Amino acid sequence: MNPNLLIVDDEQHTREGLELALEDNFEVFLASSPDEAFNVMESEPLEVILTDLRMGHQSGMAVIDRAISLSNNPICIMMTAYGEVDIAVEAMKRGAFDFLSKPVNLEKLDLLIKRGLESKKLKKENNDLHNRLDKKFSFQGILGKSPALEQVLEKVKLVGPSKATVLLTGETGTGKELVAQSIHQNSDRSRGPFVPVHCAALPSNLLESELFGHEKGAFTGATERRIGRFESANKGTLFLDEIGEIDSATQVKLLRFLETKSIERLGSLNTLEIDTRLVCATNKNLLQMTQNGKFREDLYYRLNVVTIQLPPLSERGDDISLLLDYFLSYFSKENNFPSPQLNSETIGILNSYSWPGNIRELRNFCENLVVLNRGGVITPYDLDPRFFDQNNSQDSALSNSPTSLSVEENEKRLLRNALLQAGGNRTKAAALMGVSRRTLHRKLVRWPELDTETK
Repeated sequence: MNPNLLIVDDEQHTREGLELALEDNFEVFLASSPDEAFNVMESEPLEVILTDLRMGHQSGMAVIDRAISLSNNPICIMMTAYGEVDIAVEAMKRGAFDFLSKPVNLEKLDLLIKRGLESKKLKKENNDLHNRLDKKFSFQGILGKSPALEQVLEKVKLVGPSKATVLLTGETGTGKELVAQSIHQNSDRSRGPFVPVHCAALPSNLLESELFGHEKGAFTGATERRIGRFESANKGTLFLDEIGEIDSATQVKLLRFLETKSIERLGSLNTLEIDTRLVCATNKNLLQMTQNGKFREDLYYRLNVVTIQLPPLSERGDDISLLLDYFLSYFSKENNFPSPQLNSETIGILNSYSWPGNIRELRNFCENLVVLNRGGVITPYDLDPRFFDQNNSQDSALSNSPTSLSVEENEKRLLRNALLQAGGNRTKAAALMGVSRRTLHRKLVRWPELDTETK
C-alpha cells in the first residue's frame, strides 16, 4: 500500500502537475489552502506533506505548525520562491524536513522524499530501541508479588546479563515463555530478536529444518532456501519450549551448536557461525529421561547450566487475587463488556483452589466469566463444580451444613431451604440466597427435582 502524501498549493497547475509526477508511488491528496489541508490532516494518516510557502493571504507555515503536532509525525517539505531561503530555514527550525525552490525539480523532490521517509524510519527504530531499553530490568507481563515468584525474578536479574544457557522447568501454564522474554530483555541482546519455537507443535521431520534451515533441493518439497530459527535469532535469543520433545537427530545437532556455536543448513556442507543465546523450557523431568535413554545425557548437562524452576500457581497464593483482577479487567476491555465482580466468598474459594492448569487455566476462567456474565456479582453459585472438591470445601460459603455432606449436597440443601422459605417463589429464593434469578434457574436446570419438592 502506497504512503499518503498531501500537496498544498493555491496554484491548480502546480498541484495537478505534482500529483501526476507522484501518483505512481503515493496516495496523493490535494489542498488549495491551509484550511483544506487541515481537513485532510484530520481524516487521513499522512506520511508526507508538500506545501507552498505563500498562498494568497495565508502562509504554509500554518501547515507546518499543524503537521508537527500530529501523532504520526509526517515529513514536511516547503516549496518557496527564489529569494525566500531565510523563511524556508525558519520553517526547518519549526519542524520542516527540508525545502525546495520553485519551479520544483522533480528528481530533487524524489530524493528529498526518500531521505525524509528513511529519516522517519530511523527515528522510529531509535524510539523503539529506547523504549525497549527503558524496560530493561522490568518484567512486563509477569504479575505477582509472592515470595515464590520473587525468587524467580531475582534469578532472572542475575542470569539475564550473562551468556549462560538457561533451562526453565515447571508445570504447563506457569509462564515459561514470559520468563524467557524477561531473560532476553534483561540481557545485552535485548536489541536483537527474541525467537520462540514450540518443539511439540512441529513433527520431527519438520523441526530440524525449522531450526537449522535448508537449501533448495535438500529434500522433496524444498523448492527454495529457507533460513532457520537459529539464524533468525542471530544476535538475540532462541527460546525452545518443550525441549523434551525433540528427536535424537535434532538432539545431536543441538549439542553440536552448543559445543561449536555453529550450524549447517540441511543439504549444505557450509558451516555457519551463529551468535544466538539459547533458553529452553520443559515440563518433563529431563534427568529421568536421560536415565531412561530418551534424552542425551551430554545434551542435558549442556542445557542445564542454569536452571530456574517456575512455581505452580498453587504455591503463589498471594498472587491469585492480583491475577484475577488483571485478567477480568483485560478481557472486559478487550470485549467492551462490563467487568464482573467477585464477592468475598467467591474470592475465598478461588484462592483455595489448586489451579492444576496454572495461569493458563486462570486466564481462561476469567475470559469465560467476562463473556458469559457481562458484569454483575459472581457468587459461589456461579462457579463450576471443579472448584468444590473435598480439599477446597472447608472455607466455602456453602459449607454451613454438616461436614459429612459433600459441597454439592450442601448446595442442594441450601437451595431447597431457600425455595421452601420463599414458598416456591424463585425471585424471593434468589434474593434470600444473594444470587441472580438467572443463576438460580441454572441450578434448578441441574437439579429439577428441587422445583417439584418445594411446590
